[in-house]
Amino acid sequence: MFSSLKRNQYIEKLKNNTYDLVVIGGGITGAGIALDAATRGLKVALIEMQDFAAGTSSRSTKLVHGGLRYLKQLEVKMVAEVGKERAIVYENGPHVTTPERMLLPIHQGGTFGKWTTSLGLLVYDYLANVKQAERRKMLDREETLRKEPLIKEDGLKGGGYYVEYRTDDARLTIEVLKAAVSYGAHALNYMKAEGFLYENNKVTGVQATDIISGDRFEIRSRITVNAAGPWVDQVRSLDTSLRKKQLRLTKGVHIVIDQTNFPLKQAIYFDTPDGRMIFAIPRDGKTYVGTTDTFYKEDPKSPRITKEDKAYLLNAIKFMFPKISVTEYHIESSWAGVRPLIFEDGKDPSDISRKDEIWEGESGLITIAGGKLTGYRKMAETVVDLVVSRLKATGVTAASCQTKNTPISGGKFGSPQKFLSYVEEKAKTASTFGLTEQEGYELARKYGTNVPIVLRYARDYEDHKLVGLSPLVYAQLMYAIEYEMTMSPTDFFIRRTGALYFNIEWVRKWKEPVILHMKKVFGWSEAKTYHYTLELERELAAVE
Repeated sequence: MFSSLKRNQYIEKLKNNTYDLVVIGGGITGAGIALDAATRGLKVALIEMQDFAAGTSSRSTKLVHGGLRYLKQLEVKMVAEVGKERAIVYENGPHVTTPERMLLPIHQGGTFGKWTTSLGLLVYDYLANVKQAERRKMLDREETLRKEPLIKEDGLKGGGYYVEYRTDDARLTIEVLKAAVSYGAHALNYMKAEGFLYENNKVTGVQATDIISGDRFEIRSRITVNAAGPWVDQVRSLDTSLRKKQLRLTKGVHIVIDQTNFPLKQAIYFDTPDGRMIFAIPRDGKTYVGTTDTFYKEDPKSPRITKEDKAYLLNAIKFMFPKISVTEYHIESSWAGVRPLIFEDGKDPSDISRKDEIWEGESGLITIAGGKLTGYRKMAETVVDLVVSRLKATGVTAASCQTKNTPISGGKFGSPQKFLSYVEEKAKTASTFGLTEQEGYELARKYGTNVPIVLRYARDYEDHKLVGLSPLVYAQLMYAIEYEMTMSPTDFFIRRTGALYFNIEWVRKWKEPVILHMKKVFGWSEAKTYHYTLELERELAAVE
């Protein structure tokens, strides 16, 4: 279990242990590092000042993709590496990663021509070692329109058809972190690093503050890794080392439109009027479009969407899908995320490399910045290899990297090919837990091999005689609290279910009973209940 109700016990562990490694940052990069280190047998702690995945790792385009456009920038090594990693991420967690056929329409005068697209996708298949069934196909004009009739017909020459992988980025992060915990890592959200401990000018741990209680204490470690994403530079500013490199933050925005207004049936990667490339992707009865790419200098904790951001994406839709008439009124929800990129003087946001970079300060603090969600496992392997090499001097030894073939939490199917049969089997048992078969199917797809635990909560629903919550909502909420370190309604509605972005009416329907039940479970005061209610209302207002 990874229970919010045992938070004080976990804090005592942080206070009373000396770790081989402390990781600052609970996004996908930090979670990946914790899992890699824990599976090698290291003693690991991870702290995150917000909720897990609350930063960039819940605000991406939600694709585990190889970065086709980086071929154009001649970043061949990065394309090869992350292209291969796509399949590994899928193999280890098919419940949170799904193959998605992507159509790249080719228009006269567009970013990609027919010959360059064909060659680029061929090279892409080769570099990424794409399996035979998923290799690219080139389509003529008529085939392209059959795949997606909404595409602009004027100047259309054909299309490239290839496979990417769609993911739930926040749930991917949570499942990686839960796997790390199952291997012995200690992890806590709402735990902020506010300084470092030193011996002989070397970092020997972290001064931490519990955001929930205000308690301050020390966490001791042999090695500390800064994987704080957009806050990397802020964490480095707490250290005595010189800051030789800096991040440049860029903001990306996505909007969500119901399919009754934008009935897209095929994922599209397309040109914008200014020559950029963005995605339009159908998901769960919605179509989401993004991303923008602009420099960002404000607080990375709460990036907001401007009217200009929305106008840019609506204009892009109008440009590529002229048969569709959508306005700001049709935007149901949206999200903005901040990307931490390595500063490159004179480059536009879209041209700055997405490659990751690792460096050490004079104090021994290891920092990782940049990179893509797709490459999280490989980034973690590189970081932990460095950690292990440094630990040798202290007499600590560790195994080699284990994560290439290590399923994440909920991913223990034996192979992705067994995933759907597992889901169907569990769906058929749902009625014995007080759920419909469709509800059982949805839960099994979301929680994978953890679904038996979720179903048991649904069965227990009647025993609690709850007012206002359905068995389906109760099961997910209790699992989120007792197995996923959920501390607030916002954690639940955004990062444990994704509902705030893709099923906002569900949030509006269930927010009050969820808050009341959490108040009962946690024993919140009226003031704290009001705080969490206001927090959720602010998030609802921000995405609408």
